[in-house]
Amino acid sequence: MLPFSRLVSARFPLLVAAAAAGLALTSCSPVVDVTPAKDAANAACAPMMLALPDAIGDAKLRKTNAQATAAWGDPSLVILRCGVNVPGPTTDRCVSVNGVDWVIKEGNPVWTLTTFGREPATEILMDPDKISSATVLADLSPAALKVKATRNCVGQEDLQNLPTSK
Repeated sequence: MLPFSRLVSARFPLLVAAAAAGLALTSCSPVVDVTPAKDAANAACAPMMLALPDAIGDAKLRKTNAQATAAWGDPSLVILRCGVNVPGPTTDRCVSVNGVDWVIKEGNPVWTLTTFGREPATEILMDPDKISSATVLADLSPAALKVKATRNCVGQEDLQNLPTSK
């Protein structure tokens, strides 16, 4: 039997290598801390969450610590939360991408993109200086279609074309 000091010195390089490998694997992509939305437990979020893409542009999907949330990129470029408050009528800009209406609130630097007319609503937080909002919406709209729409955005031209009562 080897003395303890020789046993430790013989296995020390192996222990250091194993510890370094474990640390490297766990530190590459830590779990993203995301606050869940108020209605994150809504069952209607589940089909959408299962349909989320593995990547948005070059940003890879990462693990989060909260139900009905997702994050892409390291560091995170896009954060998604299902179950946020459903937006009501608004004068904020609304765009339709691949059959999904999104209300856009431009912040500095973070933009908030929220599905319109779908319950529960889904919110995306992203910085347009780091990733294209067009890419984000194009990549996430197919998943957002999994939540049924009950309303849609109307624009100025839609309001002008409404029948008038006389």
